[in-house]
Amino acid sequence: MTTFKERSPKSSGTPGKGLRPGKPEPTRKLGLAEIMEILAGGRLPLRFTAYDGSAAGPPDAPLGLELKSPRGTTYLATGRGDLGLARAYIAGDLDVHGVHPGDPYELLTALAGDLVFKLPSPSVAAEIIRSIGALHLRPIKPPPQEAPPRWRRVAWGLRHTRARDADAIHHHYDVSNAFYEWVLGPSMTYTCACYPSSDALLDEAQENKYRLVFEKLRLRPGDRLLDVGCGWGGMVRYAARRGVRATGVTLSQQQAAWAQQAIEEEGLTDLAEVRYGDYRDIGETGFDAVSSIGLLEHIGVRNYPSYFRFLQSRLRPGGLLLNHCITRPDNRSEASPRGFIDRYVFPDGELTGSGRIIGAAQDEGLEVLHEENLRQHYAMTLRDWCANLVEHWEEAVADVGLPTAKVWGLYMAGSRLAFETGGIQLHQVLMLRPDAGDEAGDLPLRPWWTP
Repeated sequence: MTTFKERSPKSSGTPGKGLRPGKPEPTRKLGLAEIMEILAGGRLPLRFTAYDGSAAGPPDAPLGLELKSPRGTTYLATGRGDLGLARAYIAGDLDVHGVHPGDPYELLTALAGDLVFKLPSPSVAAEIIRSIGALHLRPIKPPPQEAPPRWRRVAWGLRHTRARDADAIHHHYDVSNAFYEWVLGPSMTYTCACYPSSDALLDEAQENKYRLVFEKLRLRPGDRLLDVGCGWGGMVRYAARRGVRATGVTLSQQQAAWAQQAIEEEGLTDLAEVRYGDYRDIGETGFDAVSSIGLLEHIGVRNYPSYFRFLQSRLRPGGLLLNHCITRPDNRSEASPRGFIDRYVFPDGELTGSGRIIGAAQDEGLEVLHEENLRQHYAMTLRDWCANLVEHWEEAVADVGLPTAKVWGLYMAGSRLAFETGGIQLHQVLMLRPDAGDEAGDLPLRPWWTP
């Protein structure tokens, strides 16, 4: 393993041999792999090779990264945080070895656990810049799969307006229904499952999640359910099969078309409907229950009051609301607008802690009845989605292209790791629209804790 030491001037003791007394010895140009090892503090957990012929890290490492082109160097040098690595990888300038691109979980685990980039001293930084060359420090056009930075999304309008929300949803959800079928499986459910046991299959776990929501909302035949951000209509159809009149709404046109066709094929048109549109356009009121499964992430924290106020207005007095969404482990931190997730996966997405969500709901007059964290279940869900993508990799690449397929493998594997380590969580919060009567008396005294 090579190491880097700051070079100091050397002199030759004999005039006429070597350098003249007092003249600095010229420093060699650092290789790209050597630079990577310097930044990693000499602790590369994998093999790193570059197009300039340099290599670093354990020669027998089972995992590796290969930098293939000068464009990749520019992406790495100019992208902050994880953005540079993502750009080089998605564009094909950085290859991964030892893992499948549909599930690079093991590589990300190694990077997250052992690779910590450190700021070099000014003199070392200057030598790195000299070795890389100033040309590579000028930002270049990112891969076409990348959304523009938030401040440049002018064409989308102000953040979290109806038009801009529609564009953000289109960016992520209108990829291809066939692609989602390969990744999500027969359930076509793109939210955290709830595994009844550690060896349960994905579809069984998704069905169990819908059962959990259905029973928390105390739904019965003849009740009316509104499911906002309904996706491909999984919750709507689950409820309709049990005699509930269910209405779903989604901002994805492809989701709405797929869901309505599934409703017709199951013979549920008398009980179920999925509309293409904004949830705020729902005019009906008096619903017995409202489910929101994976929508709040797209709402924006400053819009929580109006969000909960609107959903409460759709409920009858005594009606129940279940909010299911990804959260942060605290109520202060925010996602970087320069990060991979905002640029490639969920433009304008915002996460916060469950405390802020509950506080906003309570401030609008909703009574919180129950809350739980399903973080581990989402890690298992993402594990199974990645397995599906690997199994259908060739079909997925043929349908959406290699760069987009790589985005999904990277995003899902990285999210799995974040859920496992507690960097992000998944909370379900059950709430009641209070009534003058004792409507809560219909609820169990408490849910029973089971292992």
